[in-house]
Amino acid sequence: MKMIMAIVQDEDANRLITALMGEGYGVTKLATTGGFLRAGNTTLMVGVQADKLSEAMDIIEKVCKSRKQIATTPSPMSGGNGGYIPFPIEVVVGGATVFVLDVDQFKKF
Repeated sequence: MKMIMAIVQDEDANRLITALMGEGYGVTKLATTGGFLRAGNTTLMVGVQADKLSEAMDIIEKVCKSRKQIATTPSPMSGGNGGYIPFPIEVVVGGATVFVLDVDQFKKF
């Protein structure tokens, strides 16, 4: 058995959960926060049989697409008063960061 831990953007989470559950996968949802943009994201835990791993990964790849977004990052103000001016930058968001772990034992009580 395998455990998929997929970190996805909140915008993709509900569609991914619906797609996985529609194919019979059980999903546990954890609300998490990303470090770079400090934006909400979702970590999904999905237990799968080893022979179903590829199918589940295909669903994740299909639903979670990368896209560009404008974010603001503070940049130091000139003039030396220690303030910051928000500076817009284009960043790639979305997609999924996926970890696949071996599960030695699984029990449901």
